[in-house]
Amino acid sequence: MSKWLWLLSRILRRTWFRATMFSLLAAATALIAIVVEPYIPRDLPTKIGADAVDNILGIIASSMLAVTTFSLSTMVSAYSAATSNVTPRATTLIMEDSTTQNVLSTFLGSFLFSLVGIIALSTGAYGEAGRVVLFAVTILVIALIVVTLLRWIDHLSRLGRVTETTARVEAAAAKAMRLRFETPHLGGRAPIDPPASSTAVCSERIGYVQHIDVGALSDLADANEARIILAVSPGAFVDPSRPLAWIDAEGACDLADPVEGCFTIEDTRSFDQDPRFGAAVLAEIASRALSPAINDPGTAIDVIGRAVRLLAIAAGPTDETKAIAYPRLFAADMSPDDLFDDLFNPIARDGAAIVEVGMRLQKALLSLCQLGPPAFARNAARHSRLALKRADAALALDEDRAILRELGEAVARAAIERHNRP
Repeated sequence: MSKWLWLLSRILRRTWFRATMFSLLAAATALIAIVVEPYIPRDLPTKIGADAVDNILGIIASSMLAVTTFSLSTMVSAYSAATSNVTPRATTLIMEDSTTQNVLSTFLGSFLFSLVGIIALSTGAYGEAGRVVLFAVTILVIALIVVTLLRWIDHLSRLGRVTETTARVEAAAAKAMRLRFETPHLGGRAPIDPPASSTAVCSERIGYVQHIDVGALSDLADANEARIILAVSPGAFVDPSRPLAWIDAEGACDLADPVEGCFTIEDTRSFDQDPRFGAAVLAEIASRALSPAINDPGTAIDVIGRAVRLLAIAAGPTDETKAIAYPRLFAADMSPDDLFDDLFNPIARDGAAIVEVGMRLQKALLSLCQLGPPAFARNAARHSRLALKRADAALALDEDRAILRELGEAVARAAIERHNRP
């Protein structure tokens, strides 16, 4: 995805954008009756009682203002609950929830529709025929409000809950993981060492790489017969001393600024191109649940299951016949070592004293041994050993240690079998 399309997608996910569009549409709908009025039969208003529209619009205006205010307070409470019970990093996904945005936009748009209609009626902008159109549209708005209220009631039962928020994090991480798995090396070639004659491109900002416009980088490389070697991946923390990329071409200094412009660097990480961020947030949810203040091992066990599903996306065989989209671009691929560390180190550390968490962790690692490539088996065996060492130091009963040790031996055997498998 290009940088501008990515920025546009971020704007489209903002609450204010959708509310603004709904509000403009509502105002335009309220005024359209003035345009349509000449085409309405003159005797129709007396047949359907369109004069009642004044009272109906007044009811909608007063009730929708109250409902919008209540919905906003509910949304803020959901953000607060997610921050305190799940993790602050997950609130971005809740703020981008399309159902909540549609509900708020519908309520606000209905309020503005009724307000504009009342003002137009007061000024005499509608004739008798125009009232018919306004009456018909008002009936449709009422139906929309009823449907939206029913959806809102159902959605409120899940908004901000731990399981619902964790599922959103998993979905965002899985989407980014699938994108990275389907386009290894970001669509380019495997990384190479930058030649001594290449020019380093550094960032003037200090922050996290949120997005890399690989298509624009490829176009720059093609136009200048250059090779661009990426030094960072989405999610990396950069500063002016760390190169973003290396340019191997004549006149590379002239390309430095355009290349730097293809990198979006902000204060926080983003889920879009960064599967490791989603993995880290899942692990953070489990760590918070295992803290003494919350003491919720069930959530940690749930996260371990989600971690297996997330890693299973990258466990399948890579399509070696797939054409390289950007042949002049060189980028590092995502390392299974980093993904395993992001997901399992915090859970093994904070859940070492809980045998149920340790059992679920060992069984998850056994599944990954059997599901994934040899790199998965190697990492699963490594994390199994680390988890056993932590559990040996934290558990009080020898019987609990024996249970985990038996599961750890099963992981070790599965890793050896996977390594020897052709």
